[in-house]
Amino acid sequence: MAPSLPDDILYMICTQLWHQRDFDTLYHGALAGKQLAVPALTNIYRMHDVSPVTNRGSSDVDMSAQERAKITYKARLNQEEVMTMRWAQLWRTIITSALGKTLFPYTRYIRTLNLEDLEELLQDSKFKNRISSMFFDGELAAHKIQTSGPKNTLRLDPGRTSNTLGEIITTSTPMLEELSGKIENDALLRWIPRTPRLRLLNLWYGGALVGAGPLLRQHCHHFKTLSFWAWDHPEADQKFADFLNEINPQTLESLEIFSLASIGAESFLALSCHRDSLKELKLNSINSTAMHSLHMLAGCTNLTTLLLTDATNRSVYLKMAHNEIFVEVVAWLTSCKKLRSVTFRNIRGGQDLLTPILLENGIQLTSLELRGYAMADARDFHQALAHQTSLQELQLQGDSDETGEGVATLVESLSQLVNLTDLRLQDISDYFTDEVLGRLARSLPKLEGWYTSGWGVTDAIWADMAMLKSLRRLDMAALSRFTANGILDFILRLGPGNKGLVLEIMMADVDCDLTETEQTTIRETISAQVDGRFVFQLQRDPDVSEYEAESD
Repeated sequence: MAPSLPDDILYMICTQLWHQRDFDTLYHGALAGKQLAVPALTNIYRMHDVSPVTNRGSSDVDMSAQERAKITYKARLNQEEVMTMRWAQLWRTIITSALGKTLFPYTRYIRTLNLEDLEELLQDSKFKNRISSMFFDGELAAHKIQTSGPKNTLRLDPGRTSNTLGEIITTSTPMLEELSGKIENDALLRWIPRTPRLRLLNLWYGGALVGAGPLLRQHCHHFKTLSFWAWDHPEADQKFADFLNEINPQTLESLEIFSLASIGAESFLALSCHRDSLKELKLNSINSTAMHSLHMLAGCTNLTTLLLTDATNRSVYLKMAHNEIFVEVVAWLTSCKKLRSVTFRNIRGGQDLLTPILLENGIQLTSLELRGYAMADARDFHQALAHQTSLQELQLQGDSDETGEGVATLVESLSQLVNLTDLRLQDISDYFTDEVLGRLARSLPKLEGWYTSGWGVTDAIWADMAMLKSLRRLDMAALSRFTANGILDFILRLGPGNKGLVLEIMMADVDCDLTETEQTTIRETISAQVDGRFVFQLQRDPDVSEYEAESD
């Protein structure tokens, strides 16, 4: 009889497979024998939330483009139904495990519970008839919650049902670390004491946090990451401030609000209770009230990541309307010496807030994004960019300026950022020419991804582009006049570092259209040369006149 490996070695092997997200090997390991079943199943259910079957996975997995093109509509529907059945079987197994009806206690292995995925399953168009009957058969029948539908019919209530099923699951998830979904307030208050290892909460509605602070403080000493989608309520600021004050101080490391939330001064001041621990702050859909209160974040100076977004583009222009607050906000931002990633989207006067950060010698950014500004108002900001030579990722989107001075200032600074690996220029680069793009290609040798607009771009750029030995994606959203020979010459100069290159030409001049034969030749050549992909699109429909296109 061949000697078997010690259990601890098997656990180490399965843990390594978990890190690699290798479902197939773990699955076959679980089938191999009793000794390997437990460590394999432990790691399979540890990552069940990223299983290929969740959210129906991808019905195109392991299929070539030719195979996808051949599959019939009926066959695709059948394939989708099979994936939905597997998706439902996974969740049913988890739930029945919590009820003690499975051979192994799968729920005890779970580290991440995403009830939003369960709710999406219950809402899926394929989740009906046979699949729904299978799912709610036996012991789960009593947990199917229905609501009134049209014509006095009953239909499944996905939200309430997912919370009811979550109630069952959380009774036996002692290893749970991450919890997310549209969780109701009363449910969350019951579940927190059951999850002592909880470290992350991702909620749909922030109001679910009311009353949760003391429970997290008492039961969840590892809690450090919080995100929610929205909390638009008159008392949201006070309630959220209470929550921040109630959890263990100096423990919150990351806070992200994805959409509209009525928070401001009280919440920002309460974040000072976590000034030493808070490293990541992302506030989307920030409103004028919150903008007026940004200076209340002055104590949070250990930030490494900051994101501010105004989805409405109606926030106050601090520098113009409230300069005294602007000065205080700048003082706060420049005191955050550990900042590495900053994103401002549609923040009025965002370039004015960013310029002092760029000029601060103690701050070395690796990622910067600014959207919703104008080149005409950003001379100082563009000049200051040159000071941040540590930048690896840069995204700029704003109104361009056809005057040469604005373009020259921006290009001069960009040319100094020699460590850039990803550069995305949208609209702000509308007047970039062959000469400008060539200069940037020669100056930025580490580029791996590049998105740019431009004007009248021709084959003259390809020789310089071919010098980018690490380039793996080039999105040319410039009005261009490329030829097939020019593109092919560029592709044939590519090397091993360009493996997998995706080349997209999205605004070709209609007078420089490539024939189907030329496009096919280019696709075959880039595939053979670097296993890459080519996408080609004209600026407008050639059968529509330029006058008609502009009118549309």
